[in-house]
Amino acid sequence: METARVLVAADKFKGSLTAVQVAERVTAGLRRVVPGVQVETLPVADGGDGTVAAAVAAGFERREARVTGPLGDPVTAAYALRGSTAVVEMAEASGLQHLPDGVFAPLTATTYGSGELLRAALEAGATTIVFGVGGSATTDGGAGMLTALGARFLDADGKPVGPGGGGLAELAEADLSGLDPRLKDVDLVLASDVDNPLTGPKGAPEVYGRQKGASEEDIAVLDEALSHYASVLGPETAALPGAGAAGGIGYGALVALGARFRPGIEVMLDVLGFAPALARATLVITGEGSLDEQTLHGKAPAGVAAAARQAGIEVVAVCGRLALSQEALSGAGIARAYALAELEPDPAVSMAQAGPLLERAAESIARDFLS
Repeated sequence: METARVLVAADKFKGSLTAVQVAERVTAGLRRVVPGVQVETLPVADGGDGTVAAAVAAGFERREARVTGPLGDPVTAAYALRGSTAVVEMAEASGLQHLPDGVFAPLTATTYGSGELLRAALEAGATTIVFGVGGSATTDGGAGMLTALGARFLDADGKPVGPGGGGLAELAEADLSGLDPRLKDVDLVLASDVDNPLTGPKGAPEVYGRQKGASEEDIAVLDEALSHYASVLGPETAALPGAGAAGGIGYGALVALGARFRPGIEVMLDVLGFAPALARATLVITGEGSLDEQTLHGKAPAGVAAAARQAGIEVVAVCGRLALSQEALSGAGIARAYALAELEPDPAVSMAQAGPLLERAAESIARDFLS
């Protein structure tokens, strides 16, 4: 019988385990049942939070920079670098994790720090930048980011407009002539798991504003302000897939930085070296905290399963909670899913004990697929 070679390519279990810890726990569980099993781990991410960590786990160097957080205070943000390729995660600079508990600033939160982080990557010599966008605290259409990179957004009196999406209502002139000239020579890939347009019923304010503390009134203000912003910079780009990603930072990258949009998981699998790892595997284990309808729309496990199915390699999944039918799993290319909720029905206990529970789930996988 051919020796089993397992590839563990799972995302984080949000709130309980990083993608690296998921891989470690799954490996430990498999080896408890099949001690000699060959396991290769490749933590994955889809462009959202955890993307830099996945790149570092795959051999990129972690770099840090002091940048402006979403509320204007300095924060430490990391990016990843290997050769001339950088992986920049906007959430590191402008993410919800930088907001104090219960404090939101839907109208004024800025992506300025994301621009500073891109500039740090340019200064490190990057000529290819994978810009992972998601988990933002901001809805400013990327205006803050562009300002940090040299753009000027002025009101009717020639003064800079205020920070955040709210300030864009006063925009009279956008001057992009001062943008960092190095951007012209960079391949900037906008990596996102969402393909929303900038505004309207499926736009950034309406779909994602509430999770950033926006009231219904704020959402209307932001939608109008971003529509006005797009009318000044380029309304056609506002309808493109990904323009609405991360509070519209996708729009700023597409309209002014020459970025090209690709589904985040596809980009990250390329960058992380997934194809050669897959070629060595006989079984793939993927997963994330919650396997649900969202998973099927560009999240990491769906991307991993699609690639593995194309290669004819069986895939199983691990998760905290499972909200997909077996039919939906099969349709995504996943033979079976193992949920921690089956071992511990109390969600709080399941999250607190995710590590040991995941090892038990991996033992079951080993018995079912490797013994």
